[in-house]
Amino acid sequence: MSDPLQSPRSPAERAATGKAARAGAPRSSHGEWAPASDRSDPVELLEGQATSRVGQLVPLRYARMLASPFAFYRGAAAVMAADLAGTARSGFDVQLCGDAHLSNFGAYASPDRELVFDVNDFDETLPGPWEWDAMRLAASFAVAGRESGFKRGERTAIVAAGMAEYREAMRRLAELGNLEVWYTKMDVPTVAERWGAAAGEKEREAFRRNLAKTQAKDRMRALSKLTREVDGRLRIVSEPPLIVPIDELAAETGANVEARVLEALADYRATLSEDRRALLDSYRFVDAALKVVGVGSVGTRAWVVLMLGRDDGDPLFLQVKEAQRSVLEPYAAPSAFENQGERVVQGQRLVQAASDIMLGWVKTTGIDGQRRDFYVRQLWDMKGSVKVERMDPPALTAYAQICGTTLAHAHARSGDRIAIAAYLGKSDTFDKAMAAFAETYADQNEADYAALQSAAEDGRVEVMQPPD
Repeated sequence: MSDPLQSPRSPAERAATGKAARAGAPRSSHGEWAPASDRSDPVELLEGQATSRVGQLVPLRYARMLASPFAFYRGAAAVMAADLAGTARSGFDVQLCGDAHLSNFGAYASPDRELVFDVNDFDETLPGPWEWDAMRLAASFAVAGRESGFKRGERTAIVAAGMAEYREAMRRLAELGNLEVWYTKMDVPTVAERWGAAAGEKEREAFRRNLAKTQAKDRMRALSKLTREVDGRLRIVSEPPLIVPIDELAAETGANVEARVLEALADYRATLSEDRRALLDSYRFVDAALKVVGVGSVGTRAWVVLMLGRDDGDPLFLQVKEAQRSVLEPYAAPSAFENQGERVVQGQRLVQAASDIMLGWVKTTGIDGQRRDFYVRQLWDMKGSVKVERMDPPALTAYAQICGTTLAHAHARSGDRIAIAAYLGKSDTFDKAMAAFAETYADQNEADYAALQSAAEDGRVEVMQPPD
């Protein structure tokens, strides 16, 4: 990332720096990966993460990861972070997503209520080498392609196309002014047009259905799905262990859980801008619950908070999600932010073209008496992702290209796009290297998945299937 204290360098100087970086990290070197001789046990890394999570939910996390090699990949960001630490790097840092696999790209509502397509998960965000995000994304397409039964040549072509688009998009962005780069975004109609040109009619129809589902996944949908009326008042439904309302937690622990939630909301309010505070103040607290989320995030503490505005038909749902240290931090510089929730929020604002207006953070005391960091955002704000398992090779190729473009947009906002573009160049050397890496790492992912399967069979890790 650029140093604001440095004198501005000319585009020619920045491009020269990018080309010179090839000497220390040839573009072909990104395809030369092999597990280190002292590589950490992947199950041990996952067990290490489990020590800071809710113990009774860790078996559910393992169950979700064991659903498939791709589900394992989604939850194994810490494993891959350790592997990426020793890979070649050109020396240009950006604000990383930190977990840039294909399912962490998707649609969501911008503040002007337009559906945009962007990176949408930032639990692991941290400044670091742009290559780490690109490699995480590339390998995810190889893993997903295997799960769909695609041939090796098809998978290689998909990954190479996505990385070529990253390279070409970065070259286009290198020609734009700074404000133009900042304003650049990918809207869903553009995604539909680009992807639809490669997809068949059946896939386009599935896309339309998924888009409608995404648009309907809003606060009103959450109101009907997550609440019911009890004694004339709205309450969040109980579905343990996935959803546990605060009245049940209070009965179980003896703690005044509501008071702690209200205290956390007050501290969160202080992180908002004045206009957002006024909006938050127009709502009143009604209920809250612990709610299990995601695959990799299972076991971290996440709350859903129900607030009401004008009347019972005017809800605001907030998700208060625990933020632990990024899995990248052992291999990169520590975060500049003491509060890990602030790390997530500031990283998201820097990477995304448009972000949730209610983003904020808080440090608060949990029902176990421990102080932890959280970030806050709206729940179900028209957030959705594509169903890659329904795509044929041409459609997945188009999707890889869309993700490649989107990742380049994200990196160009914080990194030296001119130097990175010059480093990548016009040839397909980088694209081919990344396709080779993706296949090699997909092999490793399958081996790691098998290791977790063995650990479950041997009783080393406990697995708990979620309720029907």
